[in-house]
Amino acid sequence: METSKGSCDSTDQSSVCISVEAERTVSSNGNKDSNEINSQEHKSKTNTEDEINKSSDALAKGLSTMLANVIRDFDSKAQETLKSQDQLNSAIDRLTRELDQLLEDAPLPFIMQHAAKISGVKKRVSSLNSLLKSIQRRIDNMDRMLSVGVLQEKTHSGSS
Repeated sequence: METSKGSCDSTDQSSVCISVEAERTVSSNGNKDSNEINSQEHKSKTNTEDEINKSSDALAKGLSTMLANVIRDFDSKAQETLKSQDQLNSAIDRLTRELDQLLEDAPLPFIMQHAAKISGVKKRVSSLNSLLKSIQRRIDNMDRMLSVGVLQEKTHSGSS
């Protein structure tokens, strides 16, 4: 019987320790027993599959965490942009009211031309604001879907 054991530091979590015990069964004609070879191959395949599954799970969790952080960053940037757009929209509304007052007081062609430009800008800002709100809703839905997926994944892996 041959025994080969590798030394392994159980406190070192960054390394993978494998210990192997091999027993040679020799038949009367000097060859290894085929049942023993098949058993060792099966154990080796099972261990390899377990390691691959663990690696895949770790990679999936890492990617999920990274994507969640990226989505949170985008979400906060979108919130800031939305707030900025609302402030800009209110400032343009205020300017429009002031220009309307000026137009009532002195309807000069110059003022009317600039009022028309500002009115066009207001329409574009309002359109962008609506688009940003739609994007924000979509991001919120994606974030909610990812959160539900992560929770389901945790419950499936926890119950296994």
